Amino acid sequence: MSVSVMILTLNEETNLRDCLKSLAWSDDIVVLDSFSTDETCAIATAAGARVIQRKFDNWSAHQNWAVSNVPFKHPWVLYLDADERCTVELRNDVLAAAKANSAHAAFRIRRKDYFMGRWLKHAQLYPTWVIRLFRPERVRYERLVNPVAKVDGSIGELMAHIDHYPFSHGVAHWIARHNKYSDMEAVEAIKAREQVAFKMSDLASSDPNVRRRALKEIFFRLPARPAVKFFYYYLWRRGFLDGRPGFTYATLQAFYEYMIECKRRELLRRAEGLPV
Repeated sequence: MSVSVMILTLNEETNLRDCLKSLAWSDDIVVLDSFSTDETCAIATAAGARVIQRKFDNWSAHQNWAVSNVPFKHPWVLYLDADERCTVELRNDVLAAAKANSAHAAFRIRRKDYFMGRWLKHAQLYPTWVIRLFRPERVRYERLVNPVAKVDGSIGELMAHIDHYPFSHGVAHWIARHNKYSDMEAVEAIKAREQVAFKMSDLASSDPNVRRRALKEIFFRLPARPAVKFFYYYLWRRGFLDGRPGFTYATLQAFYEYMIECKRRELLRRAEGLPV
């Protein structure tokens, strides 16, 4: 049994060829494109992928539209971003899971992040488990950015990895993209602080996505979050063992958090009619 593949794109000509090459084993690759202005669609079509275009609004709405409206050829769908690669080991695990006709509704997959030619083994959260193989009718997404997959059914785990290259477009592109993400994260930060009922029991959940979300909600309540985030990545997570890439990554993450906090405060002042 084969597996369908979904790739979300916007001006990904830099990444898409290598991504598609790693997925050549699938006979049903769908590229959901947000009206790219470069050669993304031409590259996808030349590789035999189906291209469907939809204007991007936010991550969860975009992904929910895809799992509800895209006519996939197979019951199981593997979702990758264009800056990710499917390893040979992951291909084998994915096909084996689909062939086994598992009772699970989805599978978590570990991800490795690379920066400056080095795996961020320490600076990045590892293992980072992401739900990427699923039955589309059994999954929905929440949050405007960095969406959380909500699965109707049990979730299994595959031990192979997705290789992720988040800086493939360059540091400037990463900063510009996270500047946009910080707009949405500022809204989510306000929501998190307004929530009265917070379940501490989520910290002990067997679901890593539930634990991660609980940690994020706690984190949104901390003072001096940018500094906390730097020391967490660089010292607690021992990002210093990743050399210069580890220090640079921890610094960029702290800067991202600072943008979120500045925008959160700005939104609150605007809501109160105060000058910004």
